[in-house]
Amino acid sequence: MSRVCPVTGKGPLSGNNRSHSLRATRRVQNPNLQKFKLNVNGKMITVRLSARGYRTLMKAQKAKTKKITAPKAEAKAPATETAK
Repeated sequence: MSRVCPVTGKGPLSGNNRSHSLRATRRVQNPNLQKFKLNVNGKMITVRLSARGYRTLMKAQKAKTKKITAPKAEAKAPATETAK
């Protein structure tokens, strides 16, 4: 199983561990992959996503189902008129 997020494309990064004496040893930083169950076309499937990728999907889903309303700035009456 690959260590790549299908949503964000994040994969392993390589670098160095640095000790106090600045000795370098190689290390790998893997993405934060977690198992999530998602509903796709009425079927529950298990997918390994990064935590950031899951948040991106949930945010897109929320925006898709959210009602479109007028921005608050436009909903207010103009303050230029004075009440008599």
